[in-house]
Amino acid sequence: MKALILVGGFDTRLHPLTLCFPKPLVDFANKPIVFHQIEALKEVGVTEVILAINYQPEVMISFLKEYEDKLGIKIRCSQETEPLGTAGPLALARDKLVDGSGEPFFVLNCDVISEYPFAELIQFHKSHDGEATIMVTKVDEPSKYGVVVMDEDSGGRVDRFVEKPKVFVGNKINAGIYLLNPSVLDRIELRQTSMEKEPEDYITGQCLYLDSLRKKASTKLAAGRHIVGNVLIHENAVIGEGCIIGPDVAIGPGCVIDSGVKLSRCTVMRGVLIQEQASVSSSIIGWRSTVGQRAQIENVTIGEGVHVYDKVHINGGVVPPHTEIKSSILTHETVK
Repeated sequence: MKALILVGGFDTRLHPLTLCFPKPLVDFANKPIVFHQIEALKEVGVTEVILAINYQPEVMISFLKEYEDKLGIKIRCSQETEPLGTAGPLALARDKLVDGSGEPFFVLNCDVISEYPFAELIQFHKSHDGEATIMVTKVDEPSKYGVVVMDEDSGGRVDRFVEKPKVFVGNKINAGIYLLNPSVLDRIELRQTSMEKEPEDYITGQCLYLDSLRKKASTKLAAGRHIVGNVLIHENAVIGEGCIIGPDVAIGPGCVIDSGVKLSRCTVMRGVLIQEQASVSSSIIGWRSTVGQRAQIENVTIGEGVHVYDKVHINGGVVPPHTEIKSSILTHETVK
């Protein structure tokens, strides 16, 4: 069984992190996003994954060659020379997806993190005579999304898609996971074509993921005197005395968290140094960045290699890679 992961495109929603790495290689809960997907696909019998690549292909190819054996699954690339949306890459990868077996194949958006009910999806797909199965998810505010309207009397057959409806037509949206028969490829032209939009918010997704680990009684979550709620700490990260970590925090490998630091609802990526008495909340701290003593970081996405000086307060916005922040920024503007 095969799978196509859509990893092409210039992702602006995770800027400045994706200025240095393609989105699938951005760490999520201490593991590149795409690894979560590949590992789950392998569990249901997928033996080959094709990555539809456009942005920074050389970085992606180099990274995955190193980890292909570790993951124990064949990984191939289908490189776009121009953006093809989310359906066009299927036509481009047609020869790699079709092997004559007639088996359906998975298609995933690279930013989908969930419990991946792939086995249930296969079972449902085989139970109907349609050529495609689309995974949907419920949302509280369907007016922000493209809603999938289904005929419930026909067992969930899709009736139509309504983009950001003004009046209520349903609360289920495309979750970005598909199971398709090879015959679907005959209808897709090699041009820019879209199947869906709207990724989940990174921090909110992390909170849900950590809660899922807790419910599974996973040993991956941290515990200790100063741990509050769901927290994931890499085994070689160093945590100082008197820190308060949590809830909903992920700390990556090689991180040093000095004494008296407070972290909540945030991601601290590999190689980060957070110095004494600093606090970080509702933020993402990019690889190998430094947060100075008594600095306060709130609602910020910080790129790779940023240095925030002592006692600086940043509230809102994004900080580009390899930037020095010497004075406080209390706006929601991007740092230039």
